[in-house]
Amino acid sequence: MDPTTVTALWWAVIISGLYHGINPGMGWPLAVSAALMDGRRRSLLQALALLALGHLAAMMAILLPFSLMATLVTYESELRIGAGVLVILMGIYLLINRRHPKFLARVHPARLALWSFLAAFAHGAGLMLVPIYLGLCSVGSLDSGHLAAQKLMGGTVSTAVIVALVHTLAMTVIGGIIAAVIYFWLGLKFLSATWFNLDIVWALSLILVGAFGIYSVTAH
Repeated sequence: MDPTTVTALWWAVIISGLYHGINPGMGWPLAVSAALMDGRRRSLLQALALLALGHLAAMMAILLPFSLMATLVTYESELRIGAGVLVILMGIYLLINRRHPKFLARVHPARLALWSFLAAFAHGAGLMLVPIYLGLCSVGSLDSGHLAAQKLMGGTVSTAVIVALVHTLAMTVIGGIIAAVIYFWLGLKFLSATWFNLDIVWALSLILVGAFGIYSVTAH
């Protein structure tokens, strides 16, 4: 791939992380709540760390199976198109079904890492990264046969880890900034008065990413 395409894909990883961080559905209000209830600034950081850990685990659970599939060498285009279709379908489902999964409400607030892991899965956060990740792997440029499979098994695992880490870092930074501003300056009254819901934008962004993944395959 040319450097421009690689740069664009990495920016997509970062921007999707920033978007997840802004979205209240990924958990930053829980960090504010934890800090206010405990009355300690340290609780804000601890909660953000747990949310980041759960989100990272969800990203890895989605990306690692793809990184370990030697069949990517032979069926790269088909898998990338399939991943794009899957992400689009998830976006359409979320547009139709606007209710949040009930099981998230049953997770104890103290188990933030578990909550974050389940929330990311339920909202298809990991799926959004799959078309971007497969594009970054540039499997089509590998040599054929066993050498390609060997490179794939080693190279794409590290790419999956880096993608998940960069994405989670971006999410945690922007979510942490919002949580800190709310906790230290604006307070819960401001949060309740200006609460924003990004569910529709989230669903449409999944469809957009899936369409981009399919386009990136068919355009070459």
